[in-house]
Amino acid sequence: MYRHLLVPVDGTELSTETVGQAVEFARTLGARVTFFYAAPAQDTSLRGEAEVVWQTSPNEFVYAFEGRARELLAKAESAARAREVPCGSMSLVSDRPYEAILAAAAKAGCDLIFMASHGRRSTVGMMLGSQTLKVLVHSEVPVLVAATRNPGAAARALGTIRDEHRSLAAVLHAWTHLLAAARRDGTRPDPALLRAIVRYIRDFPLALHHPKENDHLFRLLRQRTSEVDADLDELERQHERDHQMVAELSTMVEAGADSDPAALEAAVARYSTFIWEHMGREEGVILPAAQRWLTEVDWAEIDAAFAANRDPRFGGDTDIQYKRLFSRIVNLAAEAR
Repeated sequence: MYRHLLVPVDGTELSTETVGQAVEFARTLGARVTFFYAAPAQDTSLRGEAEVVWQTSPNEFVYAFEGRARELLAKAESAARAREVPCGSMSLVSDRPYEAILAAAAKAGCDLIFMASHGRRSTVGMMLGSQTLKVLVHSEVPVLVAATRNPGAAARALGTIRDEHRSLAAVLHAWTHLLAAARRDGTRPDPALLRAIVRYIRDFPLALHHPKENDHLFRLLRQRTSEVDADLDELERQHERDHQMVAELSTMVEAGADSDPAALEAAVARYSTFIWEHMGREEGVILPAAQRWLTEVDWAEIDAAFAANRDPRFGGDTDIQYKRLFSRIVNLAAEAR
């Protein structure tokens, strides 16, 4: 049976769904996963929409080429770690994604390529849409094409919620690696980076993700059924506890040189465990219940709420700033390994 899967990712809703399917498939087989992203070459991509992006928003362009790969791969790895599936990741610069996928499978020694087909061409879905047939035709390794479809409101909302969970998980994983590396090397991690991590957690999961869950997902689920009220009560209490724990972490980080590195590392470990258990309850209990009880109208509201993924107070430049901050965090964690 298959022991090592290559899973290409591209950041679309269907790619997010495919990552979840691939991780679950690997878990049942006892296999490992290598996630792969084919990054377009800058010198051949300054045309069409990319050229417009470069002219109108250079920051967005730089993020797309420098930060996108590590962000997507870090999130995918977080999905695998949540299910205790061994994983790694690779990326290559290529304007022929199917060739890059085949090369990656050979280099990693994979015995199965697990990928999606969008069934259509689109700007955001081109890599896993137009390239699947070419992989099937040219691959010497078996290819499993996941059964996916254009997602409706429920699938989009669930995908966004899980993706935001993976983002937080990736940042926490980065934080633990940075602290462990500093302890190993007898140094202190960059205090500005530690503050950036706290800022990221405070401004996104706490300020945006939790309120949307409370105001939309949890509220609508309570209206449809009482069977998970106890779990919802506990999750809402945990949302409050989350604020307290992050405030405590922020105080330790702001202490700088006066703080105890071992105490900070232990506090981050406790917080990470708390978050894993919190997300596990949401994904294991609440999301399945929501799929069973919520209506199409409910999902349309939830999808609209989570699709508005930036605070109205923030402009586009601030949104890019946080995207680049995420990429910086996960890239530095990768270097610390």
